[in-house]
Amino acid sequence: MQILVLNSGSSSIKFQLFNMPQETIMCSGIIERIGFSDANFIYKSDHHTIEVETGMISHKTGLKLLAKQLLDKQTGVIKSPEDIIAVGHRVVHGGNYFSSTTLITEDAKEKIRALSSLAPLHNPPNLDGIQVAEEIFPKAKQVAIFDTAFHQTIPEHAYKYAIPNELLTEHNIRLYGFHGTSHKYVSEKATAFLGKEKSKIITLHLGNGCSMTAIKNGKSIDHSMGFSPASGLIMGTRSGDIDPSVIFYLKDKLNYKLKDINVLLQKESGMLGLTGFSDLRDIQYHAEKGNKNCQLALEMNAYRIKKYLGSYAAILNGLDAIIFTAGIGENSVLIRELICKDLDFLGIHLDSEKNAANSKELRAIHSKDSKVKILVIPTNEELEIAKQAMQLIKN
Repeated sequence: MQILVLNSGSSSIKFQLFNMPQETIMCSGIIERIGFSDANFIYKSDHHTIEVETGMISHKTGLKLLAKQLLDKQTGVIKSPEDIIAVGHRVVHGGNYFSSTTLITEDAKEKIRALSSLAPLHNPPNLDGIQVAEEIFPKAKQVAIFDTAFHQTIPEHAYKYAIPNELLTEHNIRLYGFHGTSHKYVSEKATAFLGKEKSKIITLHLGNGCSMTAIKNGKSIDHSMGFSPASGLIMGTRSGDIDPSVIFYLKDKLNYKLKDINVLLQKESGMLGLTGFSDLRDIQYHAEKGNKNCQLALEMNAYRIKKYLGSYAAILNGLDAIIFTAGIGENSVLIRELICKDLDFLGIHLDSEKNAANSKELRAIHSKDSKVKILVIPTNEELEIAKQAMQLIKN
């Protein structure tokens, strides 16, 4: 069966078309920098590689371009929309509604839409992907896989906020956790690599959105994002952790409207607010050229991650491995170096030569004297989504 997987991030769409259950990839690619004039569309199959730079104002525009390419008579890989048996969609926020893979119905779409205020950069493009896929592949089953599902094992003392109890019991305000499909996939790969089922792992998913998970014996026990994907680490355009009093100061003293504060913290902060750039590649380039704001932003980024590493090592009561994954985690030699620097107390020692080696495979980059394994594991959320979608429609 042919399953198309759509993974819509805040500024990108990754896609893969799988022939299942063989797990063979018929085509794959990415649409990057959505919302910018130099958005990039990359499509790869066994016989063709296509790259187009074009203005792409929305996720919907990108998805329509992808559908056109899949059906292209010369370079496409399907002859008819009916070749697609299922479309698996990454959906960021499932709230308390969804704790497992779900067939998409009108009711499910309404719930995903209702949760958009909690994940404004993600649930709307996720929903766009669902609606466009329904139009283009009307015979296919649409399946949602939720980022929050993997974190259902986080214990109450970790997911509950220190606010009045009824805000949890009546309004479900709590830590949910995100990037769950990625954290699940790489943690399982790490467990297999370590050769031990009982392990203490910290996974770092570092991309335009960034998050960390403390994983004990394969189960998520804490996570850096919370009620929404806005908290935790410094991200491309999101501030991450911030004193809530800042919000009231912006409103009461600087006369910001609440909706403008939301835009500020979600879309105008993070690395973009610090440097003028949201893409780490641009920031590293300008830092190397002497840009002080970019240099400081990189230092701040690594510093925040170190704070979480220390706290998670404490709650795990030990540490077997840390895992770098996602666009920045897999590709930025500099970020990995900055994060692992001066962590001798935790027994973390990076091998600079191994860190600089270019590879797309799972690899160890720690030194011989490191007590903690340091692994770079390419995430494959798309394969995980395809497997879960196949399992659901088979049942």
